[in-house]
Amino acid sequence: MMTCAYEDPKCELGLIVGTGTNACYMEELHNIETVEGNEGRMCVNVEWGAFGENGELDDFCTEFDRAVDECSNYPGKQRYEKMIGGMYLGEIVRNVLMDYTAKGLLFRGKVSERLKTRGIFETKFLSQIESDRLAMRQVRSILQHLGLAGSTCDDSVLVKEVCSVVARRAAQLCGAGLAALVDKIRQNRNLNQLSITVGVDGTLYKTHPHFSSIMQETLQDLAPQCEVTFLKSEDGSGKGAALITAVACRFKNEKLQ
Repeated sequence: MMTCAYEDPKCELGLIVGTGTNACYMEELHNIETVEGNEGRMCVNVEWGAFGENGELDDFCTEFDRAVDECSNYPGKQRYEKMIGGMYLGEIVRNVLMDYTAKGLLFRGKVSERLKTRGIFETKFLSQIESDRLAMRQVRSILQHLGLAGSTCDDSVLVKEVCSVVARRAAQLCGAGLAALVDKIRQNRNLNQLSITVGVDGTLYKTHPHFSSIMQETLQDLAPQCEVTFLKSEDGSGKGAALITAVACRFKNEKLQ
């Protein structure tokens, strides 16, 4: 957010969609009960990856999400992140493929030992598969890597569809979270229309061919009164930290004068 706000003053929200996901935004100070004062705004780190830990996402979770959650290092935690972040999407796909194979819908019902390995289906495979217009060549190459050299064209089509659905859901969920934030900002300011910029970083957002467009479509559907511009952040952590340090030093020097 800080890096992009340097280029665009309307940037008041930061989003990362990479290995994990999180967001921050500028909240009206009078809405923050733990801080004294009513004037101005304060940056809030949403930590939205933890959303869903009290059952809010249960209606959207599938058996495959639950399998990924149960095998994670912290079951029951970071539920929203586990449905969006790059650390988990490949594993969701792998669980779907295992289930379909067990039901005889894939690979003639024969699963390879490599496919049984947790984490073997990397999230980058989703981007690679959907980046190829025909996709079949990429799918076959990936399936061979997973020890499924005897897969058929129908197998490739179904694997591509699974990857597409998992990525689409992740982008829609992310768009829904973003819609809630921008509409909250609009309501905070009593505006009929809000024009705002979001600074974005993260490998999943930047490398998946359809993630950003699906996320933006969902955002537009759910927050039609908000005109949102997306600005990609380059080296956001480094530049943002430098900008914050520079501002802090300026304030300190002004107080000493």
